[in-house]
Amino acid sequence: MFSQKERDANLLVVVAVEGYSMKHGIPASEVAQLFCKHGLFDAIRSNFEILHTQSLEESAAFADDILARIGA
Repeated sequence: MFSQKERDANLLVVVAVEGYSMKHGIPASEVAQLFCKHGLFDAIRSNFEILHTQSLEESAAFADDILARIGA
């Protein structure tokens, strides 16, 4: 089973996918593929301690920033 922290980190990933999807008008399934391709699931989970203290929109903005930096 997952610990509470792991469940919360996974929830933050879902929020980031949904937020990015809504912001950019891209289906969530395509966003999930994009995030997977560029390692964003792990990046969001590894930055959970910081991101969970921010607004929910921050996790999508975090992903946006990473994708912009790598030119995706």
